[in-house]
Amino acid sequence: MRILLSNKFYYRRGGDCIYVLNLEQLLKAHRHEVAVFAMDYPENIDTPWKRYFPGNMSKLMAFTRPFGSKEVKDKFGKLLEDFKPDVVHLNNVHTQLSPVMAEIARKRGIKVVWTLHDYKLLCPRYDCLRGGEDICELCFDGNKSHCQANKCMKGSTLASIIGRKEAEMWTRDRLEACTELYICPSAFMAEKMAQGGFNRTKLKVLCNFIDAGKCKRDNYTEREDYYCFVGRLSHEKGVKTLIEAANQLPYKLKVIGGGPLEAELKGIAKKNVEFMGYKQWDEIKLLIGKARFTVIPSEWYENNPLSVIEAQCLGTPVLGARIGGIPELIEEGKTGMTFESRNESDLKGKIENMFVSHFDHHSIAMSSQSKYDAEEYYENIIKIYE
Repeated sequence: MRILLSNKFYYRRGGDCIYVLNLEQLLKAHRHEVAVFAMDYPENIDTPWKRYFPGNMSKLMAFTRPFGSKEVKDKFGKLLEDFKPDVVHLNNVHTQLSPVMAEIARKRGIKVVWTLHDYKLLCPRYDCLRGGEDICELCFDGNKSHCQANKCMKGSTLASIIGRKEAEMWTRDRLEACTELYICPSAFMAEKMAQGGFNRTKLKVLCNFIDAGKCKRDNYTEREDYYCFVGRLSHEKGVKTLIEAANQLPYKLKVIGGGPLEAELKGIAKKNVEFMGYKQWDEIKLLIGKARFTVIPSEWYENNPLSVIEAQCLGTPVLGARIGGIPELIEEGKTGMTFESRNESDLKGKIENMFVSHFDHHSIAMSSQSKYDAEEYYENIIKIYE
């Protein structure tokens, strides 16, 4: 088959980008022809398809790109003419590229599928956090005026007006008319989409995958007395709640990653919290692989976090917040535990429980590597394409 993958960025920036890059390699390994359409961004991986990429988005383009700019339409149309895909597989495309691609492809009789990595089709802000902190579903009913009223986009009236107008242009009915199927990496995501009025027959739950081979180790039982957090140091990730709980305990916590809260978190952390900074996969693999467990203390509707999947494939149990799609990935007492999101006391108690509990690390690794295997995902995705 000839498959065109589209995502706003084309480098290992976040979970959506990693998914697209992994999927591209998986499809190529099965001898499919794959093209890519993204924004021309300085950090992008080099690709022969970049000649079709629209330019990096400027501040002025914020007034045109979200609504389907001429440049995007022309370059995407040219790529469709030259590559002639059987399927267009969209990912995170709002704002920098825009859903206009779905309409262009559908008008040419090309099948369009869309993997949902966040809640942008329901929430103009994408993360369902009002003011960047409080869970909010006000826009789910189709009335997007709340985005403007609450200045949801970066606290800016102008940005929030654009966000509202973008959402009001790309309505549920308009998007459903040109999209064959929405791939929801979690059942939670599918339920929220249905809550927002999307047709359940167009929602397919399909958990993400990873290259399980990168998680293979000689010994999954070798552990040291520390636990880990891996991710962006920002409010929605719940790291501050984790550190406040960790400060009350004698156990060593290693924090891997950087972000806007780094200085503040270092200021409140006690000596048992060690900040490791940003790490590449080989270093992360060693740190997680020897940890007693990892913590995912999220305070937003996480969809299908790769950090849970990767840890379990390394044989490392996960203590995860009961929010979003996280609980779907954790089997209580076997592959980890869960706690009430934002509840520092519950988190503290569960950390203590995790340290005194026994986990079969080898079994966690073997079952997870099988469950999230790329070949299993391929069998499912190709049925969707066909």
